[in-house]
Amino acid sequence: MTKQGRVIAGVLVSSLLVVAVSGCGGGDDAGITKAAVGYGAVAEIVEAPATVTPKAQITVDAAASGSVAQLLVGDGQHVEAGQPLLRIDSPEARAQLDAAKAADAQAAAQAKGSSGDSTVVDFTRSQSLADSNAKKSFDAAQTTADQIADPAIKASILEQISKARTDYATASSDVRNTIGNFNKGFASVSDVLGSLGDAQRTQTKAAVAIAQKTIDSLTVKASITGTVSLRSGVGGGGTSGVDVSSLLSQVGGNLGSLAGAAGSLGAAAGGSGGSDAGNDTVIAQGSPVSSGAPLLVLTDSSALSLTAQVDETSILKVAPGVTAQVQLDAVPDAKYSATVLSVDSQGQSSSRGGVTYRVRLSLQPGTLGDGTAAPTPRAGMSAVADLKVADKQHVLSVPAAAVVHDGDQDIVWLVTSGVMHRQVVRLGAQGDTAVEIASGLNEGDMIVTAGADKVHDGQKL
Repeated sequence: MTKQGRVIAGVLVSSLLVVAVSGCGGGDDAGITKAAVGYGAVAEIVEAPATVTPKAQITVDAAASGSVAQLLVGDGQHVEAGQPLLRIDSPEARAQLDAAKAADAQAAAQAKGSSGDSTVVDFTRSQSLADSNAKKSFDAAQTTADQIADPAIKASILEQISKARTDYATASSDVRNTIGNFNKGFASVSDVLGSLGDAQRTQTKAAVAIAQKTIDSLTVKASITGTVSLRSGVGGGGTSGVDVSSLLSQVGGNLGSLAGAAGSLGAAAGGSGGSDAGNDTVIAQGSPVSSGAPLLVLTDSSALSLTAQVDETSILKVAPGVTAQVQLDAVPDAKYSATVLSVDSQGQSSSRGGVTYRVRLSLQPGTLGDGTAAPTPRAGMSAVADLKVADKQHVLSVPAAAVVHDGDQDIVWLVTSGVMHRQVVRLGAQGDTAVEIASGLNEGDMIVTAGADKVHDGQKL
């Protein structure tokens, strides 16, 4: 079966009621046939290359560099959601957690050990500097977290950053209120220092929480029910490309620990960003793994669907609910049914220079030529989808060979009193063997149905 880069329209699914009247066997009339226009059924088909897709497929990446301490599943094994898959031993992640805890302890100690000779100006300056550094820290952490591909981890980290940002804003407001009270004589130096310490520690505490999440992620569990495909565990590097120590130094001091921790998890939990292309080795117990590298793929094939690429010249004819017949390269004698679920609003450049749109279809069980059940496809199989974008019943129609494209017009040769005349028509649904006539002809009109390319205006038949 051949798949074409551009979509081809048209297959006749039921015969047309066009009645042959006469044939000509010699002279200028050789090969020319005329027939009366009638009513019939016309179907228009858009052909598109497609791929079988699973219900869900998730790439699980290493949460940190280290080694596989325990591998609890095998290649091809079926697992349930929540089931432990493997455990990673990562001195790097544990060191990051220790650093975050140390930064938090240092922030607490600094607040307690600050000088009691500070003035309102000193307090205000310290708080303004803290606010500026905090904003940089939160912004850097959020930018890093936005690059995490794993949706669950990304959402969790962003939620923690958002909470820490809100907590800091509340604490910062308390600091300024306390400074105001100190200026009025209603608060002591220790009250102000305590407020400053609380504000600063909202970040260091968040950094500890995020670093702890990295440690928790070292025990990898299945997020969906499916089949395991082991990967190499090397060659990834995640999606963020963040160097934790560099990020810490850029943000500065203890206030950078939040961004550092998020950076660690961002590089570690890069979701599907890792790649082990060309590496046939799969992980085993004791294998080294790289932060962000793919460990395994979970595939849920309990419900299969189809993703088709439809050319821009035909996409406006495709809509949810359109049905299709599907043929797989792997089972060429089988037919599968499908229905369009959605059509992407944004096109993408194809390898042949055009623009295609992604169309998603539900896929139903198929049948073989003898009527028996066809094999269940596997995710990733290639297919061709024939999408029935128009199915017209009892419409005025003519053979496709009767229509001649003349510039921007479609014409047929109308036979009147034995003389052929050029007649402009407007087409509706267009099949490979028959087309609908929306205007320009009437039932019973006699037209040239074969040899139309040999006719000139005024020629006698």
